[in-house]
Amino acid sequence: MHLACPACSSTNRMPDERLHDEPICGRCGAPLMSTEPVEIGDQALLPYIANTELPVLVDFWADWCGPCKMMAPHFAAAAKRMPDVRFVKVNSDDAPAASARFAIRSIPTLVLFHTGKERGRMSGAVSADELLAWIRTRLPGSAP
Repeated sequence: MHLACPACSSTNRMPDERLHDEPICGRCGAPLMSTEPVEIGDQALLPYIANTELPVLVDFWADWCGPCKMMAPHFAAAAKRMPDVRFVKVNSDDAPAASARFAIRSIPTLVLFHTGKERGRMSGAVSADELLAWIRTRLPGSAP
C-alpha cells in the first residue's frame, strides 16, 4: 500500500496489515493514518491524491462560510468512524489553484477520490451519517 504524507508529500510504502499500527512518514515523521481531518494546500493536494492508494475525501471550505463551519464537526466525526478513508480539508481561499483545478463553484464541496480518480462530489453541509452513507455508495466493492 502506498500512502502520501500530508506534511511533506513523500510517498511511503506500508504493508496492508500495518495500516492501523499508527504509521509515520519515513521522511518527516508525520502521522500517515490520522483519524483527524488533515489540512492540505495547493502544492500538496495533487501528489497526495495521486500517491495515496486509499480513498481520499477532500472538503473544500472557507473560514467565512457558515455551512462549512456547521459541517466541520460532522466531517471530523466521519473521519473517526471511517479510518480507511483519508479525510482532507482544503481552504479554498488559501488554495485557489486547487479550487480552480477541481472547478469548485460553491462551498462546502466534497470530492471523493480513489486510485487518483474522482468517484463523486457533493455540495452542501451534511451530517456524519449522511456523509458515510454517500461515501459507501461511491467506493468500489462497498455496500450501499
